Amino acid sequence: MAIIDVVKCDIVDGEFCHKFPSDDLRIGSQLVVYPSQTAFFVKGGVVCDEFTAGTYTIKTENIPVLNNLVNIPFGGDSPFKAEVWFINQISKLDIPWGTPHPIQLEDPKYKIIVPVRAHGQYGLRISNPRIFLETLIGNMSSFTAEKIDQYFKGKMIASLNTMLAQQIINEGVSVLDINTQLMTMAETLNVQLNNMFEKYGISIVDFAIMSINVPENDDSVIRLKKAKDLAARLTITGRDVYQMERSFDVLQTAAGNEGAGGQMLAMGAGFGAGIGVGNAMGDIAKQTMNTNPTPPPIPQQPTYYAYINGSQMPNLTIQQIATLVQNGLANGETLVWTAGMANWVKLSTIPEFAHLAGAPIPPPINM
Repeated sequence: MAIIDVVKCDIVDGEFCHKFPSDDLRIGSQLVVYPSQTAFFVKGGVVCDEFTAGTYTIKTENIPVLNNLVNIPFGGDSPFKAEVWFINQISKLDIPWGTPHPIQLEDPKYKIIVPVRAHGQYGLRISNPRIFLETLIGNMSSFTAEKIDQYFKGKMIASLNTMLAQQIINEGVSVLDINTQLMTMAETLNVQLNNMFEKYGISIVDFAIMSINVPENDDSVIRLKKAKDLAARLTITGRDVYQMERSFDVLQTAAGNEGAGGQMLAMGAGFGAGIGVGNAMGDIAKQTMNTNPTPPPIPQQPTYYAYINGSQMPNLTIQQIATLVQNGLANGETLVWTAGMANWVKLSTIPEFAHLAGAPIPPPINM
């Protein structure tokens, strides 16, 4: 093979390392190192002399380590064998990344586990050429950004999964709102990934998260959106108002059911709504009466048990039993009991209900 007079390398885009195709060199040859390149002389697997950007005439004086290894004669055009490796330090900025499988995460705000995907891009740069050459290259004649991506993809994605999960949990932001945190998360991940890659002489440049998304038709995502809507509604209307609205919704649905069972359910819903309204009114009263004299307590009315349709209905007030009679669900023969009674008695035998025992039942309204 002919003795080489000029040693140089035009590295193509995405190539981080290139081995010069010949090791037949001579003293007096020229070494050309372009900007953003570093050249190394290697002999027997040992990295020897290092050259940064510039043009050099190879002399024994500027390759002292190699000279000691091969014992090159002084002066003249003495031939010698050595490998020359060129390391490209220009950044490669358009490397895509993505989670190949969804990450199962518990939404930190609504406590629902949902599948999460993420994707973006990042750049690579050789920050320490010697460490890069000694830890990754081996005897390969070329090393590209694609090969780095292949080497580290599994480890990188595993680390990304863990980091993304930690970030989402630590920030306490719902998965549905996490896209507002992409820049902050990307900066944190950029630092963490650089800590992982620096031992190989590689730097991560401009790590970016383009989106974090969830499948719209997934059951868990649908539940998560409903939970978010409910939380928003509670925030806007207040919990007491929301509970009253729900009570009225139940009452309206129950009232539409046919038959006595539907009427009973409607009345039960009505009682629940009354309780909800009472709670809300109680809260308002507490706020408005702090500066006013406190009135004496309202006397408690007795409550009754009524035996209707084979079941006991507890804690009914006089007004509620009157409503049952008016709706045809109770009459003078209905058995009732309250504290102090030895046995169940007919409704018509109690003075408070004597006027209801024979009360006529209105006919149904024809719509």
